[in-house]
Amino acid sequence: MSSLNLDDFTDLIERPDGGVRRDAEAHRERRIVPPGALGRLDDLGEWLAAAQSAVPVRPIEHPRAVLFAGDHGVAALDVSARPAGGAGRLVRAVLEGASPASVLARGFGVPVRVVDMSLEADPGGLPDEVVRHRVRSGSGRIDVEDAMTLEEAEAAFRAGMAVADEEADSGTDLVVLGDISVGGTTAAAVLVAALCGTDASVVTGRGGQPIDDLAWMRKCAAVRDALRRARPVLGDQLQLLATVGGADLAATTGFLLQSAVRKMPVILDGVVSAACALVGQRVAFRAPDWWLAGQRSGEPAQAKALDRMSLEPLLDQGVTVGEGAGALLALPLVRAAARLAAELPEAPAPEPEEVPADAAEPDVELGSDSGSDSEV
Repeated sequence: MSSLNLDDFTDLIERPDGGVRRDAEAHRERRIVPPGALGRLDDLGEWLAAAQSAVPVRPIEHPRAVLFAGDHGVAALDVSARPAGGAGRLVRAVLEGASPASVLARGFGVPVRVVDMSLEADPGGLPDEVVRHRVRSGSGRIDVEDAMTLEEAEAAFRAGMAVADEEADSGTDLVVLGDISVGGTTAAAVLVAALCGTDASVVTGRGGQPIDDLAWMRKCAAVRDALRRARPVLGDQLQLLATVGGADLAATTGFLLQSAVRKMPVILDGVVSAACALVGQRVAFRAPDWWLAGQRSGEPAQAKALDRMSLEPLLDQGVTVGEGAGALLALPLVRAAARLAAELPEAPAPEPEEVPADAAEPDVELGSDSGSDSEV
């Protein structure tokens, strides 16, 4: 049995400050731009103010992209366009600055942190800061076996919490959260289907690199078989992650919940981070108030999870490449909302109207002669 009590998160996580949000709304009403003219940017600015407990909101100055990495055994069923066990190559591309996420992060001035949780790669070929939290090599084939043991799931979950604490302690004021995985979207689809009570075909998408119809049918079958294994453990979220998740998904869930504890806002990327957020919501219902959905990827499981958490994506660009790329695209929008909320001046108060001296009404003389002495 795990020594980690997930119920503690319910008490530890508070909602963003509602009083500060009302102050931010009042501040918006006084600004030179008419209310509603900036659309959703106004709502974003108020959300950030509540998260920061500050009016006016502070600019986003120290964002960080955090990417949890792992290989999934279910990829051996050819459910992905990427080769099974190939996430290590994707990690190296990110570290070398040769991936879409690296290019975007470099352009936006955002440091990227990669955390290896379960890559099928030689740890000696990666930097120590990448591999120091690794729990295992790869994960079990979730259609026929557990992804990992309960002890490994707890270790991964705690590693995610530790990463969140490290980021909060270092001054990170906003996290762009993503994943680097092969087979991760299959595990994510299982989690979403289990938590939402839907069938495999409803949540199964085409993955980061779109797959053909035959691969999609294999993926549906894998999700269906894993779903049968997930349903008996729905009451225990850590056991659920151990059964049909993976070390990278467990770490992502722990990271999300601890970020909410530390009041550190997070932008979610695609279906993997959305699935982990849905697990986090099941643990602590107030936690999603600290998260933004960066973009709509087109994966049906992502749409299902975000709808369940009432999170509306900021962008709809259909970016499926993963690695936090879609969420990075949303970062300039969030930064813009913060700057507008902080720097737009208030409208000048209207000057009182002056009444001309000769505009006073004439005195009315009572008892005038007209008709008062008429004869009978």
